[in-house]
Amino acid sequence: MKDIKERGNQTIVTEFLFLGFSNHSELQGLFFLIFLILYLITLLGNFLILTAIRINPVLHTPMYYFLSNLSFLDICYTSTTVPIMLVNFFREKKTISYEGCLSQLFFLVTFAGSESVLLAAMAYDRFIAICYPLRYPILMSNRVCAYLAAGTWLCGLVNSLTHTGLIAALTLCGPNQISHFLCDIPLLLKLSCSDTSVIEVALYVSCAIIGLSPCLFTAVSYMLIISAILKIQSTQGRQKAFSTCASHLTVVVIYYGTGNLNYNHPSSSYSLDVDILITVLYCIITPMFNPIIYSLRNKEVKVALKKLCEAYILLRYSCAQISS
Repeated sequence: MKDIKERGNQTIVTEFLFLGFSNHSELQGLFFLIFLILYLITLLGNFLILTAIRINPVLHTPMYYFLSNLSFLDICYTSTTVPIMLVNFFREKKTISYEGCLSQLFFLVTFAGSESVLLAAMAYDRFIAICYPLRYPILMSNRVCAYLAAGTWLCGLVNSLTHTGLIAALTLCGPNQISHFLCDIPLLLKLSCSDTSVIEVALYVSCAIIGLSPCLFTAVSYMLIISAILKIQSTQGRQKAFSTCASHLTVVVIYYGTGNLNYNHPSSSYSLDVDILITVLYCIITPMFNPIIYSLRNKEVKVALKKLCEAYILLRYSCAQISS
């Protein structure tokens, strides 16, 4: 199939060529190994978090319910871009079809938007737990948690459907080269030969609603949380209250920080390598760090993971005894 077709007097793109990592063709094998290891760590870490929360009744609380959603989102998020990137390391032409590019864009925007709103929902959970502990069981009931989780997925889905539909309506002309290793809205807008003003307005609106609003809500929530923690009389009580928020706060800073750097840096002063490095931090490194942060800073998660490992070792030992 040709990557560009003629239709009337216009050239219509049917296939895209990724230029990401093209400046370092001699390091393709090393890049493949590095990103494969990072991807496997991300899958294993988030899968362990999901399993530990699922099988341990102690972790059946709103905070860990949202954490399980976060782990699932991180698995989906990295799986949208990393597998095809790994395959392309062994291909002379690092291509993706037009339909494949739109599909990748749809899932990428869905999971990124959902995670942004989910982190705000997790901040609300911590705010209620610290500032209104007596009303916590009512304000964060199972039904409320389910509604909040469903709302995060719905926000991401509606946002993604809107942008994917608008991008699909664009006429994309040659060249068909994307200066990256994935399909994203700003990258595709550069290839358009039709009016993009509507999409640009929609992009600014969605950035305000899906990106900036959850970030501001989370910031305000933590201001109130920190204010409430400082009012606690005992040092031990303050440390215990803050420890319940430390993991989430760390994840929030990393996610919104790398996200802001990824989408708001001045492109004119950045090279292709720097652009790719920033996107790798946002799309690959951050989802890998999330389970590590929660495992290292959360005592209950560490205990649950330890029990899970012990159960696995016991199961392997029992199977070995039966087979012998």
